[in-house]
Amino acid sequence: MYHYYAGTNMNPPNVVSFARGDVTGDRVPDYVYLTGIMTPDSPFIQNITLLIQDGRSGGLTSVPLPENAGYNPTLFLGDFTGNGVDDILISINTGGSGGIMYHYIYSFVNNTAQLLFDFHVYNEQYQYEVHYQDDYKVEVVSLINNLKYMIDISTRGSEYLNEIYDENGRLKSPITGFVNPLSGLYPVDFDSNKRYELLAYQKIAGRYNADSLGYVLNTLGWMDNRFVLQDQYVAIFGLH
Repeated sequence: MYHYYAGTNMNPPNVVSFARGDVTGDRVPDYVYLTGIMTPDSPFIQNITLLIQDGRSGGLTSVPLPENAGYNPTLFLGDFTGNGVDDILISINTGGSGGIMYHYIYSFVNNTAQLLFDFHVYNEQYQYEVHYQDDYKVEVVSLINNLKYMIDISTRGSEYLNEIYDENGRLKSPITGFVNPLSGLYPVDFDSNKRYELLAYQKIAGRYNADSLGYVLNTLGWMDNRFVLQDQYVAIFGLH
């Protein structure tokens, strides 16, 4: 039997993720929840909200998320800024074919929510160009740091290559690919100093989204009150 909110056809919120740690900075563990409204007969969750209960006072703070609907919302608590207090990493799967994710990081020092990382801002900052070249090559250009990478696609199947290249390895016509928005943001303590960096995944696609060529991997660290690019790698699939 469902309990309905008055005037709505929606079920009451459920706790969909939970974590415990000191996010206020008073050295007392706090209780951190994601709540959301479940969809009958579907894993889709709406109105996902960050809810923090102060471990010392018991007071509750609700933080609405800008993008608040999706699948499998998860929480991770860890120190990203180096102040010794846990920050809150929220990850939500959009359910789209590209595996695109929503990610936020909040600080909650002194019971004040501050957005440290917003996937929208990241996706706007980290832009790329992907161009097929002659001789079975694809060039990936990262605009934020003006670096270029070359992917060798000569081991792709002949059917794939013959659609794109003539018998001399020349492009039949110009082809551009693209790099997807964030599809994963993972906390990693690369230098074992109890402060987490971020490892961001973005898929490199060729002529269409399922034509996967590899990933751009960016590592980000907190510096001067923001996350900055530390290292960048391009990982390629075993193309055949």
